[in-house]
Amino acid sequence: MDDQPWVRTAPARAARELIVCGVFDTIVRTYARREVSGAEQLDGPAIFVANHCSHVDTPVLLRALPGPWRRRTAVAAAADYFYTRRSVGAAVSLAFCTVPLVRKGRGGEAGGGGGTAALGPLLADGWSLAVFAEGTRSRDGRVGRLHTGGAVLAAAHGLPIVPVHIDGTRAAMPIGRSWMVRPESGGRFARHDIRVRFGAPIEVSPEDDRFEVMERVRLFMAECGAETTPDPKLAARRAAATGAAERAAGRAAGGSATR
Repeated sequence: MDDQPWVRTAPARAARELIVCGVFDTIVRTYARREVSGAEQLDGPAIFVANHCSHVDTPVLLRALPGPWRRRTAVAAAADYFYTRRSVGAAVSLAFCTVPLVRKGRGGEAGGGGGTAALGPLLADGWSLAVFAEGTRSRDGRVGRLHTGGAVLAAAHGLPIVPVHIDGTRAAMPIGRSWMVRPESGGRFARHDIRVRFGAPIEVSPEDDRFEVMERVRLFMAECGAETTPDPKLAARRAAATGAAERAAGRAAGGSATR
């Protein structure tokens, strides 16, 4: 199933406000208390790069966005998961303004690796994009390796990356559950605590190393208290750069000594 441009029309946006702020917000509030911080830092369209633990992450993130951003933010969604059935794909597209992305295998690159032709015009038209950069939901709560597609998109379209850390959704709706659950203790009306924290925008240029950009996102999530996964490719690139610099310095020193 391809991208559905109709979900970004004015009638669809109005319907989505009712779905996200009415239906889903009511459900989430029944099972959880939500705390949002950092949204005051937003300034214009952006690539929102968030961690991913639960299916409830998407409505929670969209509800946490101020209205002007929420109404013009699309969400990157795995084509192989949400778009295999036309009816499901259409429903998800309407509810969350999703854009299908083809992953490079299960949990593969999200937000640029598979890509979609719809992203260029969408971002050029002033829309923001939310990307779950791990490519799939975390099974253990740890933030997995962050793929670099968000950085590639940000550089290509002159947009900042806004890192977003979502905490508490894994307990509220674990993988394998089709509905939110109550805390195991605390009574029949107990609620989970869900926290959404927006980081300061990270400016990205085409000259920036995409792995270094995503490292800044990882460090933000670590500052939020998350257990994160450093990218081994970044470590290898840094080691190679250090080795090259040391060899160059050695050659320069040897050349000076022979003069």
